[in-house]
Amino acid sequence: MNAPIDARAFRTALGAFATGVTIVTTRGPRGEPIGNTVNSFSAVSLDPPLVLWSFGKRAYSFKSYLSADHFTVNVLREGQEELSRRFSRSLDDKWVGLDYETWDTGCPVLPNALAVFECKMAYTYQGGDHVIFVGEVLNFDHDPTGRPLVFWHGDYRLMTE
Repeated sequence: MNAPIDARAFRTALGAFATGVTIVTTRGPRGEPIGNTVNSFSAVSLDPPLVLWSFGKRAYSFKSYLSADHFTVNVLREGQEELSRRFSRSLDDKWVGLDYETWDTGCPVLPNALAVFECKMAYTYQGGDHVIFVGEVLNFDHDPTGRPLVFWHGDYRLMTE
């Protein structure tokens, strides 16, 4: 029988994989904007256009995402570290003083995002202490000249060419 995996060491090893940083947004049960920093974003399929992300079951806004029909993935760019930090905390009012727009689904689209994917909820899958959300992309936009915000070994990093 294998020895149990040390959770802290496992998390540190996962940090060796550099990721982009996103803020996934939706609307809560009363129409309020919901948003959380997520780095578990990935493409799934080009035809149909599908993306996925995962979120912890213990998160305060977890039930809002689980019951949502739509979500938007806002890919952050270099210089948006503070926005990422803001949406990674369990604050009551992450939206105070923040301008945003909405597209067809009404989910918040953050200003100056490097890329935006507006999605219809397609599937959810159980994944241990997380749920994996798969969305069908309905609309998207991106800035082909921008540079992504990167997270690696527990901190934000700048890309070098």
